[in-house]
Amino acid sequence: MKTLFRYFVNGLLIIAPFAITVFIIVGIIDWLNSMFDLGIPGLGILLMVILLTIVGFIGSSFFVKPFIVVTERILHKVPLVSIIYSSIKDLFDAFVGDNQKFNKPVMVKMTEDSENYKLGFVTQDSLQQINIEDKVAVYFPHSYNFSGELFLIPKRNVTYLDLPSSEVMKFIVSGGVSRL
Repeated sequence: MKTLFRYFVNGLLIIAPFAITVFIIVGIIDWLNSMFDLGIPGLGILLMVILLTIVGFIGSSFFVKPFIVVTERILHKVPLVSIIYSSIKDLFDAFVGDNQKFNKPVMVKMTEDSENYKLGFVTQDSLQQINIEDKVAVYFPHSYNFSGELFLIPKRNVTYLDLPSSEVMKFIVSGGVSRL
């Protein structure tokens, strides 16, 4: 019976990541296609890519940027909307675009007398605005979770890594299971 259970768990470990990935991708594709349901499979994805590209092109225009700034100011003044909008915008800005926040992977020595290290990302090189000049802000994502903690670390304990940020994030989020 133990052998059968072990085979079952082994099969689950093989199939589950693949099946969940396929399920999520198919769900996103179905959702995009349902937005533009014209009876042609894949047309929704194509139209969404074209629409996003056009909006990005127009949004990059010198004339449109003031309207975006005004709209964002209005959204920031509406109580509940401001929390939702700013959180989502900050999350997207952290990972994509011109203002990526997690682009400086580091290895941090947690205490002077220990050989324990943590991997994270420097989010602020300078903390002069709060009168702390000898520290940097380092974000440590949690493994298997979409959360993390922010620490103010002495600069001398921070070692910048010459690795792609995406690989370091994948390594941290996987609990060190994926390879760097």
